[in-house]
Amino acid sequence: MNTNYYAILMAGGVGSRFWPVSTTAFPKQFHDMLGTGETLIQKTFSRLSKCIPKENIFILTNEKYNDLVFEQLPELTKRQVLLEPAMRNTAPCILYASLKIKKENPNALMLVAPSDHWIENEDAFIQNVEQAFNFCSTNDALMTLGIQPSFPNTGYGYIEYPKDVKTPIKPVRQFREKPDYQTATNFLKQGNFLWNAGIFMWSVNSVLQAFKTNQPDLYALFEKGMAHYNTETEATFIANYYGHAPNISVDYALMEASDNVFVLPASFDWNDLGTWGSLYDKLDKDANNNAVINAKTLTENASGNIIRTDQKKVVVIDGLNDYIVVDKNDVLLIFPKSKEQDIKQTLERVKAKFGSKFV
Repeated sequence: MNTNYYAILMAGGVGSRFWPVSTTAFPKQFHDMLGTGETLIQKTFSRLSKCIPKENIFILTNEKYNDLVFEQLPELTKRQVLLEPAMRNTAPCILYASLKIKKENPNALMLVAPSDHWIENEDAFIQNVEQAFNFCSTNDALMTLGIQPSFPNTGYGYIEYPKDVKTPIKPVRQFREKPDYQTATNFLKQGNFLWNAGIFMWSVNSVLQAFKTNQPDLYALFEKGMAHYNTETEATFIANYYGHAPNISVDYALMEASDNVFVLPASFDWNDLGTWGSLYDKLDKDANNNAVINAKTLTENASGNIIRTDQKKVVVIDGLNDYIVVDKNDVLLIFPKSKEQDIKQTLERVKAKFGSKFV
């Protein structure tokens, strides 16, 4: 296994659209969302360890999730868990990790990936990662994996590449924001658009040069810590300086601003598991297309529902179609799947009326 390969797993998000299972105190990446026996972060770590040395896989997360990370991934060392004292989006934490890795191994090739996505064909994923790493080892490139769109999804950003490029790895023409339905339909008709999965690969030198060029103030802020990284004084430096970083995504900070961006159309099935509806799509269904997690169900005139309880609770449903039914501790959610994007706003109303203990 190549000791120059490194990975950064992003594990600091809250996953509010999976409320009430995903909460601020216990977000979705630490849950077994599909009932497989592994949490999402455990599954992602296991997948990456097939091609990246375990000791080179770093977890980037909020400091309040430190204990959860070590409970679920006990093989990690303290060196591998990078704690954010404040939520500043993806660019600052990726820069922080990149500088640490550069100090440890200036020949490093890095993969950055969310910790809560679902990938069906792991062998195909590993093959794509190897292909991207090989490209990045000989090119000054910022790479991303694009997902072949299967329908006009309005919840994802898109990546456009030139139609006339026939090589497997393609230059990126532009990134497109989440479209409306008609625009997404046109993207699919054109055939040169991919879903943006937020999976990136680059050499540590290429990404640091990109930060230096496109985000010089941010780079200067974290570069001050080079003497502290990988030493006992690192935590103090981060505590004092991290909060001064702007709230900015790596997509906006680097990928949309650089001219050496490439995309590899992925050959694996992917799901970002961002909503209850996306989870429903991945689960087995009964004869009436109900997807059930943990519960014992008796359904009449009910179809297209996703039903989840904490324990083997008996759930009886009659005359309900295409709903999200989730029972967890002191919260019962019964919500139409068609409005799943509104759960995040509903969560804020619950917090305002009943207090933060329920969110």
